[in-house]
Amino acid sequence: MRKKSLFLMLVIGNMLTIQAQEKKENTTLNPFFQAYNTPFNVPPFDKIKNEHFKPAILEGIAKHQAEIDAIANNTQPATFDNTILAMENAGELLSDVNTVFSNLNSANTNKEIQNIAKETAPNLSAHRDNIYLNEKLFSRVKSLWNKKESLGLNLEQAKILDNAYKDFVRSGANLSPADKETLRKINGTLSLTSLKYGQNILSETNGYELVIADKKDLAGLPKGIVDAAAADAKAKGKDGKWVFTLSNSSVMPFLQYSSNRELRKQIWNAYQTRANHDDAADNKKNAVELANLRGQKARLLGYTSHATYVLEESMAKKPENVNKLLNDLWKPALEMAKNEAADIQKMMVKDGIKGAVQPYDWRYYTEKIRKERFDLDEEELKPYFSLDQVRKGVFQVTENLYGIQIKPLSNVPTYHEDVTAWEVTEKDGTHLGVLYMDFHPRESKRGGAWMTSYRSQKMVDGKRVAPVVSIVCNFTKPTATTPALLTFDEVSTFFHEFGHALHGLLSNVTYRSLAGTSVPRDFVELPSQIMENWAAEPEVLKIYAKHYKTGEVIPETLVNKLKKAGTFDQGFTTTEYLAASLLDLEYHSQTKDITVDANAFEKAAMTKIGLIPSIIPRYRSTYFSHIFSGGYSSGYYSYIWSGVLDTDAFEAFKSTSLFNPEKAKLFRTHVLEKGGTEDPMVLYKRFRGAEPSIEPLLRKRGLDKKTEPVKKIRG
Repeated sequence: MRKKSLFLMLVIGNMLTIQAQEKKENTTLNPFFQAYNTPFNVPPFDKIKNEHFKPAILEGIAKHQAEIDAIANNTQPATFDNTILAMENAGELLSDVNTVFSNLNSANTNKEIQNIAKETAPNLSAHRDNIYLNEKLFSRVKSLWNKKESLGLNLEQAKILDNAYKDFVRSGANLSPADKETLRKINGTLSLTSLKYGQNILSETNGYELVIADKKDLAGLPKGIVDAAAADAKAKGKDGKWVFTLSNSSVMPFLQYSSNRELRKQIWNAYQTRANHDDAADNKKNAVELANLRGQKARLLGYTSHATYVLEESMAKKPENVNKLLNDLWKPALEMAKNEAADIQKMMVKDGIKGAVQPYDWRYYTEKIRKERFDLDEEELKPYFSLDQVRKGVFQVTENLYGIQIKPLSNVPTYHEDVTAWEVTEKDGTHLGVLYMDFHPRESKRGGAWMTSYRSQKMVDGKRVAPVVSIVCNFTKPTATTPALLTFDEVSTFFHEFGHALHGLLSNVTYRSLAGTSVPRDFVELPSQIMENWAAEPEVLKIYAKHYKTGEVIPETLVNKLKKAGTFDQGFTTTEYLAASLLDLEYHSQTKDITVDANAFEKAAMTKIGLIPSIIPRYRSTYFSHIFSGGYSSGYYSYIWSGVLDTDAFEAFKSTSLFNPEKAKLFRTHVLEKGGTEDPMVLYKRFRGAEPSIEPLLRKRGLDKKTEPVKKIRG
């Protein structure tokens, strides 16, 4: 027996030694467990492998929890430094790995990454709850918050203390033990369901192809679009055919130009029924479950609805203020859309088509009407909007406004061959940050466009730690014969996302939790949307709109046509957006669980507001990723709220000069650099000198003669 025991001890000892060696080896090889040692300390994408993520996430959680426990169990009385500042600085490893992981899960995912996301989501949700439901930790925070006026804190210190206290209360710190347990279960289910919802959309988008074998079925489609479809077909092993997908850069041009109504209907139905086929990727149940769980959580926390809970921390403050703005705009926008539908109907009759205008008719006939009414063909514009030229234009506008310089980086690792890296500096060469740009669609990337951060700006020992940000888009790809030529909508998207990037890059605050885009949802779109205004200005168009073959500057005639068509189709554009915003609020304003399925709920909501059948919400319930797998629940209205801000703010430049240095400096110092350090309206008024007026937005959308809404927006 003794010999056997000794043998077992030796075996166990060897196993433990091997495990220790393996752990040491994994720690040594895992790039998250050591200094990055890269230019500007960017993530070492060239060294990061899928197998590194899960152990780094779990280790990050463990380290963060140990740091939190040390703060909570500190026997010294709570101070700003040993509690609030300590919390602010805790969790660096978890932040580093989770930032890279979540960004790649959106921009360059695969099955392995998606499985890791499912496996670690419960851990991350439980970890967050372990922090915010920690009674000892909350007691320390609360003790400081109760005497905050006597602590002698500066503006930013007071802000992160206030934010910390609110985060605890809004996360359930005041709940009973039984209710805390209920909240944990809700949070765990929310995280997994939201993840599943987003993965279903990606699966559905990637799973559809409209394959055309007969050249006759390409009638009406411009050469560039046909070439792109041929290139997609070749890449998919379907030489000699043409493939159209549900990526916006493919499906939208098809709907806009294809004269084959049956094929338009076919691809449209695939687009608007994504994740709505009663199969494994169906999102009807997920959408309702997410809305109901959020409502249950809000009521558990003492709010009447999820919308009330969310909007408490927004500029709008409460649902009534949001509904007021949306409904003020709804009536004139819908009236304009009905007039646009009547124009389409007349043209359809000329083509011998009877019956009502269908959603798959709208873009096709709108393009024909644009051509007839303004002699403007979007295909005529695209040769002047090569991606490279638009990029140069964005950079030039940024330099003219803020004096900053942007140059390419060749020695920085990227996460995909399509991604480019850039250094952003002040005019004098002072480093401001690193910018990644990722422009074209692929199956590993979700749809849409967004800005994100790999490192937020902060101060350490009085020195600025520079941010690392990225913009991700899904622009039209180049072909074998032409560079990537953008629609004007894609041009505007580039300017938009670059505005978000500037918000992150120019941040100049002390604490990372207040940096850059860490502001309310209905304020975060101001820096992005104001940039769009410069894109359409004749003075700016002449800077960047140059023919990709000849280098010819866009002709005055085309600029004038573009300007005259500025409010064209704004009824449709505004109506489909407002419909989605109102659908979002309808889901999240419920005071009890929804008991019908998502299709029935959506239909009732759209019937209530009178949406016409020829238009659907910009995002339907089963693919509304902004609100069900993004951060915009009860916040999709933010784009129009910020639209009031950005058009009013742009008036400050238009009324003086487009690149007014004084106004640019004010916007930079009072908006772009300030992050979430102060109340957004205070920051805005400091820049503008007054609350924003809605009139500029009405003029921009052609709604100014159709309504008399409120002149100001107020929270």
